[in-house]
Amino acid sequence: GPCTECSCSSGKEPDKDPSHTKKKENGDRLCVPKIFFGTRTHKQITQITRELKRTAYSYVPMTILSSRDYTCIHPVVSNSSNRNEMCVELLEGKHGRSCSYYHGAHKLGEHHVLQSAPGVYQAWDIEDLVSLGRKLRACAYFAARELMVGADIVFCPYNYLLDPQIRESMDIKLKDQVVILDEAHNIEDCARESVSYGVTESQLRAAREELDFMVSNNIRQKHHEQLRAVCCSLI
Repeated sequence: GPCTECSCSSGKEPDKDPSHTKKKENGDRLCVPKIFFGTRTHKQITQITRELKRTAYSYVPMTILSSRDYTCIHPVVSNSSNRNEMCVELLEGKHGRSCSYYHGAHKLGEHHVLQSAPGVYQAWDIEDLVSLGRKLRACAYFAARELMVGADIVFCPYNYLLDPQIRESMDIKLKDQVVILDEAHNIEDCARESVSYGVTESQLRAAREELDFMVSNNIRQKHHEQLRAVCCSLI
């Protein structure tokens, strides 16, 4: 049966694509681990993919996970300050319209520019994917995520591997996979950042006003009084 432990089965038949599934004696598939390559910044990914192109491994199926800040091409969403929220709202069709780029995402992953010949991949960079997305009117953000299924190597910033919320939203499963962290001395700062949160004084004051309202209207008064006390002490 198909392997359930890892997400490496690319949906292709095993005989056509021996790199992803090696048959065991009893017919079970042996999963080949993915390599997750984490870097500090998106810029470093560009440098590494450039180096990958120059090696004998430039044909290995790959993908780059990055934020919508780098990959969104929707004319309205990409110019917004809150791309993530606007994207999600569009996909949920909250205002009666959806994102046509999202529906074309699969066209990007299957496109020949990412392959030097049918079934033979070539290393690429975020800019390559985004400019191809513009040509095909297809979403590079979701295409890159789809490509993760069949990829042998996945490039991404550290926090995609360290932050459990991002891991979950990106559907990154690290069990039994290979993880490489470039310049790993930066990991501590990144781990700290991923569990830190900044809040302004005006946000605290707005929160206190809302909590005042909750308390005065007897809405879960006991809980809200404690939160209000925290807000007041911080202010």
